[in-house]
Amino acid sequence: MCWMPRRLDNHITYQDHAVDVLAQVAAYIRTGQRFVLITSVDIKGGSARDVGSLAVVADTGEMTGYMSNGCIDQDILLQALDCLAVGTARLLRYGDGSPFHDLTLPCGGALSVWIDPAPDKAALVAAYEALLVRTPATLIFYPASQTGPAVPAAITIVYQPKVALTLAGRGAIFRATAKVANAIGFDVTGFSPDMDDLMAVTAYCKVPPTHVTSRNSITNLNLDQTSGFITLFHDHDWEPAFLVAALATTAGFVGALGSQRTHAARLAQLADIGVSDRNQQRIRGPIGLVPSLRNADLIAVSALAEVAQAFAYDQQVVVEAHQAYQTAQMSV
Repeated sequence: MCWMPRRLDNHITYQDHAVDVLAQVAAYIRTGQRFVLITSVDIKGGSARDVGSLAVVADTGEMTGYMSNGCIDQDILLQALDCLAVGTARLLRYGDGSPFHDLTLPCGGALSVWIDPAPDKAALVAAYEALLVRTPATLIFYPASQTGPAVPAAITIVYQPKVALTLAGRGAIFRATAKVANAIGFDVTGFSPDMDDLMAVTAYCKVPPTHVTSRNSITNLNLDQTSGFITLFHDHDWEPAFLVAALATTAGFVGALGSQRTHAARLAQLADIGVSDRNQQRIRGPIGLVPSLRNADLIAVSALAEVAQAFAYDQQVVVEAHQAYQTAQMSV
């Protein structure tokens, strides 16, 4: 069947991370709203999204998440509503090899999506709850079709928690970094000795930021492998206590603001208080991909680009690692 696209007034909310799409799914399940789950299950060539990217369409025509940069999402929305109406799942291919010759992918290649009006609701809620407590979540999709494009009979995707970013600092760069980090989807936590700065970043933080009044009070930071930590002080007296606390965790990224000269002095001070060479090497400094900036917003963008680079990963590697883990568990 060739589905001819038509203009819709339906709304699309462009959510990137699985936890944000699954939050909407969980809300639909709680309220009894009928919905369709869309999953990217195969990519050939260029694509705006990864394999495993999620979207959900409610029976009202509202779509949360996306599969492309806008070039085919309206058609996917229509296809989802049709699947909901007829009650059957559908595997569709867009781009190279697609039957939809009037819908092209400007980035080239091909994208296959699995549109399921009856997904495993318990599995979706369990995945959402796992991501909320910052543990990886696994979903298995079964897009095999005799008439659709060739894809594996079952695809296992492991979704990682959203990057959590803890900032410790004060002043313009602290404020700018919190604002930009929130805008790009990081879960932000803040620490500062300055109450005005804390008030300025409260709207950007997932939980109320923390006022620190003593270096001795900085003992524990709740950071995991998908967490980043950055110190953003110009007066660097606060840094050692924060960095020691961050290095005591499994944080996937630890960085600090300052010049090359400042960073050398920082490492020397940490060495004097017993921080090992290995832990010193974990600290990215001076933070930022673009050196010698003088603008708070640009420094924030430069620093956060380095954080994003550190947490970039290949979804297929995550899937293969999980499958290897399962195999190992079965042999125990």
